[in-house]
Amino acid sequence: MTDLKLYNSLSLQKETFVPLDAPIVGLYTCGPTVYNFAHIGNLRTYIFEDVLKRVLAYNGFEINHVMNITDVGHLTGDMDMGEDKLELGAKREGKSAWEIADFYTQAFKQDLQSLNIIEPSIWCKATDNINEQIYLISELESKGYTYRISDGLYFDTSKVKEYNKLSHLPLEDLREGARVEKNEEKRNATDFALWKFSAFAKATVDKSLVGAERRQMEWDSPWGVGFPGWHIECSAMSLKYLYERLDIHCGGIDHINIHHTNEIAQSESATGQKFFNYWMHGAFLNIAGGKKMAKSEGNFLTVQNALLDQGINPLAYRYACLQTHYRKPMEYSKDSLRSAENGLNHLYNQIRQFSASNNKLASMTDETAVNEIFRSRFIEVINDDLNTAQALALLQELLKSSLSDEEKLATALDFDQVFGLKLAESLRGEELPVEIQELKVERMRARADKDWTQSDKLRQQIESLGYTVEDGKDTMIVTEK
Repeated sequence: MTDLKLYNSLSLQKETFVPLDAPIVGLYTCGPTVYNFAHIGNLRTYIFEDVLKRVLAYNGFEINHVMNITDVGHLTGDMDMGEDKLELGAKREGKSAWEIADFYTQAFKQDLQSLNIIEPSIWCKATDNINEQIYLISELESKGYTYRISDGLYFDTSKVKEYNKLSHLPLEDLREGARVEKNEEKRNATDFALWKFSAFAKATVDKSLVGAERRQMEWDSPWGVGFPGWHIECSAMSLKYLYERLDIHCGGIDHINIHHTNEIAQSESATGQKFFNYWMHGAFLNIAGGKKMAKSEGNFLTVQNALLDQGINPLAYRYACLQTHYRKPMEYSKDSLRSAENGLNHLYNQIRQFSASNNKLASMTDETAVNEIFRSRFIEVINDDLNTAQALALLQELLKSSLSDEEKLATALDFDQVFGLKLAESLRGEELPVEIQELKVERMRARADKDWTQSDKLRQQIESLGYTVEDGKDTMIVTEK
């Protein structure tokens, strides 16, 4: 089998992947900060990580996948300035921070399901691992890496020789970026908070803070009442769940210079050992003008308003992501999404054609029909740093080849273990004639546009042709009477 090669942000090159404890792979992916809905730019990263996971499984590895839920400690400024995003969300919606975290965690899990993203082996919340974070901070304190200022306990980055080994930026550039959020008390601009003090608790000492509003999320610690910084949670939880198998750590490219750099600094300082062998990062989803999609910019789109409300199958967005390499910026537009939707529907129709000639193919699971030449070529492509765009091109080559329908279908379904486009499930829709499928799509769009008159007219038209229509909140099921 072709070796799996992955681009490592640490070395800035593709490397042959070798896990510490084969065949098990320890995979940690930075999860959401659950103060709002995930936008489709965020979700592009989770799709890339899902493809990575599927490729690892396709290569015969067993994956222990850990994903955190950040439900405390992520301030509105990444350099520890501003307000906690969960506390801010609670004020915005008039709910408790705990309610906000639970609501948006469930919304995120629903997004994963809509995009056919496999859930992690372990979900871990920052608030469930406060003791582990306190322990790690204590280790750093005992080794002389911390210092205390008025608003918290900080990590001294000047004591780390290779602080910039992930970012590959000159230290002065990192310092300049950090100075955007200025804190006069910090020894170095790049220093970051390990434990932040509660303003309410500090009011007993600093009379200027009397009347400060009490935080909803705060805990006792050796340094006083407060809450952990954002970066310490990922270190504490990955070390807890993957200590002997720190193989791959993933996230978006925006995590490189601050979050992941700080994770490495504090983890390696505390343990004296290397913290993860492979670091992988997904590029941004950009909107018009090349501007990245971000909640802070107020320009973000969700699965609900960009896809479901428009009558678009969320897997069309997954298909669009597969067409662009995960390390390249991806451009979003309504037209590009519609184009991806058409491409996915065309693929589904191709798959249905091959099963239509022989009913037994629709439920076929026999791997002996998989064409080994195409499978070998697929492995070679997908093992080249997850080259999904080229793999999709190979799929089209397969479907247009002179192989038998049985081989085409079996091989395409084999490929879909990596693509995750639900090709097998698409066969269930083959009983609907093209005319009915087109009316169904047209009616979904009418519903998305809240054109209820047109929606009712299309329902009547579908029903007059001998089919029933059942509407759900975001779904429409059409079956023959």
